Amino acid sequence: MTIDYDLVIIGGTLAGRYAALVATQLKATVALVESQVNYGFSQHQTLSEIGKIVHNLNDVAGLGIHLTQADTAEKCQVSVTWKEAHLYTQGVISNIQEQNSLANLAALGVDVILGTGQFQSMPTSRKLSPHLAFTVNERLLRGRTYLLASGSVPDIPEIEGLQTAGYLTLSNIWRSLKQPTLPKNWVIIGGVPQSIEVAQTLARLGCNVTLAVKSASILPYTDSEIAHLLQAQLEVDGVRVLTQKPVTQVKLIEGQKWVQAGDKAIETDEILVATGQKPNIEFLNLADVGVKWRQRRLVVNDKLQTTNHRIYACGDVIGGYDFTNVAKYEARIAVKNALFFPRFSVNYRCIPWALDSHPTLAEVGLTEAQAKRQFRPNEVLVLRQYYKSVTAAQLRDETTGICKLIVLRNGEILGASILGAEAGELINLIALAMAQKIPVKQLANLSSAYPSFSEIIDNTAREWGQQKLNSNPALQDFLEGFFHFRRNWNL
Repeated sequence: MTIDYDLVIIGGTLAGRYAALVATQLKATVALVESQVNYGFSQHQTLSEIGKIVHNLNDVAGLGIHLTQADTAEKCQVSVTWKEAHLYTQGVISNIQEQNSLANLAALGVDVILGTGQFQSMPTSRKLSPHLAFTVNERLLRGRTYLLASGSVPDIPEIEGLQTAGYLTLSNIWRSLKQPTLPKNWVIIGGVPQSIEVAQTLARLGCNVTLAVKSASILPYTDSEIAHLLQAQLEVDGVRVLTQKPVTQVKLIEGQKWVQAGDKAIETDEILVATGQKPNIEFLNLADVGVKWRQRRLVVNDKLQTTNHRIYACGDVIGGYDFTNVAKYEARIAVKNALFFPRFSVNYRCIPWALDSHPTLAEVGLTEAQAKRQFRPNEVLVLRQYYKSVTAAQLRDETTGICKLIVLRNGEILGASILGAEAGELINLIALAMAQKIPVKQLANLSSAYPSFSEIIDNTAREWGQQKLNSNPALQDFLEGFFHFRRNWNL
């Protein structure tokens, strides 16, 4: 069989487009098949940008943000014109999308094909493995390997009355936000990271928001102390957080939506369902080419190969939280394995992620609970410092926050959790230290520029030496005796 492409990529997600760029830079012949479905990444980025505008109201002039004198108070009240903020964010997203546009990829040599298609397994005349191809627009694409980057679609739970009442998802919420005014009352079902970002953004835009989650924590897989602090901040911003309150029923009563969450009945204008995603693979005919999936994820090995060794996958089509940097990491691994030899394995231990909340939440590696389950508890040290100890935080009035480093007694860094200003930048430094196996004592010697938020990493890392000293009575006695001897000797 004649091979037309070194790699055929199915799906125009950010991961798919990035994979096409990487493969082209490696001089491979690449086809990118993209349906005309909007995958929703621009809407989510727009919401994040709106949240940043609201947070930095005093720093952005001319974006529909006005100061109005209150009639009964001397202080000014800040208000946001939604229409102007909307126009601003659309411009930002237009610039972001231009960097990964299909036109740019085509100019670099990627064969961009618009349309939907499916895999075909064609039998051979001899007793050989069947030929593999992808059919789109009545065209047969023959690739040496294939990469699934088709993203995910909302996994809607079975809740009585939900379909009748109507709801929005993270991928189509933008339709609602195109209106001149926002719906006033919202119920958000589900505790995925993006739902927390949206809840906080809507609350800061003046909406009444209830966030209902089934678990005991808004983010069950993150550090529990950090999640608790973030929940407190959400509540300060006006978000009503209901934990351990599964939504069991939705009703329409006299044209108004009512949501039953646990023992709470909540009246609302809009419902946002954000309980999770499932692979966007329904029409790809994967079963006929030997690709297996289970529930919300494709089955892949650590090389990102599916159960058909010529078909790879990356991004949220394989499950997990939807973070762009993680998807790009997977795309790089999958492309190199698909184009050359499958010898690169994914290792998420040193890959950070960040939640675009305020304050920002960022993590890398193991949490405190995970580390204590994996190692003996007395071998794990938890180092923590609060943002109020950092000069830059005081200067910028960003004192809400905490930095936690999880280390072994020998100084190996196992993970970090940060909630606070610039956490998304700070976590990258710790991730680099972990990847390069730099011990925590080297972070303690960092001597960051002053004033800067990096100071909190220095301060937290120095706790390692202090904790080791506090747990070593013999060393404490030696030091006390040594200095006592020196003082007497000098006399």
